Amino acid sequence: MKDAIKKHLEESLIAKEDLLKNQLSVIEEIAQVMTEAVNKGKKIIIFGNGGSAADAQHMAAELVGRYKKERKPIAAIALSTNTSNITAIANDYGFENIFLKQLQALGQEGDIALGISTSGNSPNVIKALRWANENGLITFGLSSKDGGELKTCTNCCLSINSNNTPIVQEAHISCIHILCDIIESHLNV
Repeated sequence: MKDAIKKHLEESLIAKEDLLKNQLSVIEEIAQVMTEAVNKGKKIIIFGNGGSAADAQHMAAELVGRYKKERKPIAAIALSTNTSNITAIANDYGFENIFLKQLQALGQEGDIALGISTSGNSPNVIKALRWANENGLITFGLSSKDGGELKTCTNCCLSINSNNTPIVQEAHISCIHILCDIIESHLNV
């Protein structure tokens, strides 16, 4: 058991060390653009499948409620939370459109669309981001080692240096916490 624990923790540390050594400017760019958008009254729309859906919900909760300090709510929504929307859209238009249709309804020019996909190749995330790009939203992605297709359809994609899904997700949530902290700290109140 100790070997398995040690292996997991070491792999997690390697991914986070890579963020520290090689990805600071990417995180900073995303944080800066998100902060500017929020300060202009724009919203952050976050989406992904499975564990990435949970991460999207986590980020939206930190922004709408609070991360560390009392402040005004920040407009943020996770597209994985409304089961009636998801099941109706999936039934009528196919699962590949569950994020696209919601983004079409809620997204406006200048809003942030953050797609999360550990593989970088989730068809429903890619489809929504492509629409977002065509309609004036600012697009970001959180992905794994090579970024997959997500890297080609976002303004900026943060790719975690691992292909191990749990390790990627751990690093994603660290990045989400960093983004929430910076956004919250630089709000024009």
